[in-house]
Amino acid sequence: MNDDNNPAGKPATRPPRGGLTSTGARKASAKSARSRAREFALQALYQHMVGRNDAESIDSFTRDLAGFHKADAVHYDSLLHGAIAQAVELDGLIVPLLDRKLAEISPIEHAVMWIGVYEFMHCPDVPWRVVLNECIELAKEFGGTDGHKYVNAVLNGLAPTLRSAEVDADRSGGKARP
Repeated sequence: MNDDNNPAGKPATRPPRGGLTSTGARKASAKSARSRAREFALQALYQHMVGRNDAESIDSFTRDLAGFHKADAVHYDSLLHGAIAQAVELDGLIVPLLDRKLAEISPIEHAVMWIGVYEFMHCPDVPWRVVLNECIELAKEFGGTDGHKYVNAVLNGLAPTLRSAEVDADRSGGKARP
């Protein structure tokens, strides 16, 4: 095959998909400010869970990390401080859907679930499907091999309770999985 765009006759290569790396992961530049806020909140919540650091110290440290200026700082604040303040309530919603003790859940998956449940409860401007998809992506990027499946199961189990009208509307319109 020889054309103007391929004068050497080499096999044509597929152009890279916009916003994705060669592995299919989202490029940093393609991430929204809210997606970045979730990533920084996840890192901060991990520090809280594993290092037992207080929210103010974590917040101060996180804001100095490279790329934080591209995150939605208000959303980050809400996720970090809200999830820590409501940890007992969030865990109370998560635990009934677990098939093991909470202490056996990876801190990454645990923190991702906190983010998802917190957003279901306090961020009605974020559609429930977006919350679910963003949390699955966080778990895929930062968690264990199949951690995203666990996060998906728990958050999908909570969505009908925490976002009942929205989930029911999706399901009646044929948009949601059963």
